[in-house]
Amino acid sequence: MDFTNPGAFEQQIASHRDYLLRFARLQLRNDTWAEDAVSETVLAALARPQAFERRSQLKTWLVGILKHKVIDALRLQGREVSLSPQGDDAGADDLLDQALFAPDGHFAELPADWGNPEQELGSRQFFAVLEACAGKLPAAQGRLFLMREWLELSSEEICKELGLTPTNLYVQLHRARQRLRECLELNWFANPQAL
Repeated sequence: MDFTNPGAFEQQIASHRDYLLRFARLQLRNDTWAEDAVSETVLAALARPQAFERRSQLKTWLVGILKHKVIDALRLQGREVSLSPQGDDAGADDLLDQALFAPDGHFAELPADWGNPEQELGSRQFFAVLEACAGKLPAAQGRLFLMREWLELSSEEICKELGLTPTNLYVQLHRARQRLRECLELNWFANPQAL
């Protein structure tokens, strides 16, 4: 990386802004907080360009910085998330579990053939559908799933941060993964001609 030309480095960073903003919005679910986290990420990168040692791609390095900014934003906002279903949704998960699983705990119906997952993961269309499905998760489940799978926080960190028991975290992550699976099967794997 040529640090003698700061304008070129700034342009390279700016070219990743849209991706960083989508990433932050998915996690924070608040446009203002997402904008702030991305702005802080860009400022941090511009303040110390020498910290980018080219051991990864620039986009990967920026996402690494952004993950920390998102975690800071979550802590700063101190948002309380209700993790217990309420109202009509309270029994929906139980009915869903009964419909998907046999009494012995196995799937009542085998999942659809997903083809070659490695090939599918490389598709931008797949990630667009995955982001849309993650965005449709209930707020609490979406936050937990993204904290665990995309921010790669440990279960212990998440439980401590949100005041959850490990069992409650496991149940919420399980439900989030079920809903993502259903959404992907409906919107991606069941419709291979969408490629």
